[in-house]
Amino acid sequence: MTSSTPSTPSTPSTPSTPSTTSAPGTPVPRELGTVYVTGGSSGLGAALVDAVLDAGGKPVVLDRVPPAGGTPHAVVDLADSAAAAAAVQRLAVEVGPPDAVVTAAGTDACGRLDEISTDDWEQVVRVNLLGTVAVVRAALPFLTERRGTVVTVASTLGLKGVSDATAYCASKFAVRGFTQALAAELAGQVGVTCLVSGGMRTPFFDGRPEQYKPGPDADLADPRSTAAAVVTALRQPVGFEVREMLVMASGEASWP
Repeated sequence: MTSSTPSTPSTPSTPSTPSTTSAPGTPVPRELGTVYVTGGSSGLGAALVDAVLDAGGKPVVLDRVPPAGGTPHAVVDLADSAAAAAAVQRLAVEVGPPDAVVTAAGTDACGRLDEISTDDWEQVVRVNLLGTVAVVRAALPFLTERRGTVVTVASTLGLKGVSDATAYCASKFAVRGFTQALAAELAGQVGVTCLVSGGMRTPFFDGRPEQYKPGPDADLADPRSTAAAVVTALRQPVGFEVREMLVMASGEASWP
């Protein structure tokens, strides 16, 4: 039989300092880094610029008009796919390549199909769909290198078609389909999220005929809340992603 040795009296423990690092195997939220935001000069895009800054990231805007506050930007018509791609390449050199891209630019042409000119109808598709594709395509080499993230912006009208919105619905249904296919194509390489957004209190509705504006009692989301949801998607750890999220005001009627 072996004999035990006398135990050493324990010393009082000192309070531990909170660790600034995660335990092994604990998912670590990613830093935002440089986030390219299309349509970042107004509406949801402008709210995203503020949200990215607040979260410690560096927003970079692609829009037809310069953003407020001196945010790095390129003035570009996103309906021109070649110009959009060139703007991404130029910004990558001038301000740094993207760690993430959010395609918040969007437009609409309200009215019955036989009342909207061909050019106006196709302009919606050029901006909402082809502009999204052009920017994402141009950013892909950088995003792949960094295992970055893409967030596209669809709509509840990409889930349900409504009258007098054929161009918008077609473009947003297409954005959602494009994003699903892109997520399958880039699985394990780039995080891909589709934001399905309800209506927001933004200038998007300005300039429309009254019949196409939300009523005074419409329950619309604050774009800052929607932007915060996007930041949550952007901060997911590498190897984990929010593939699709539906974000809207509780009382909005556009979905379901």
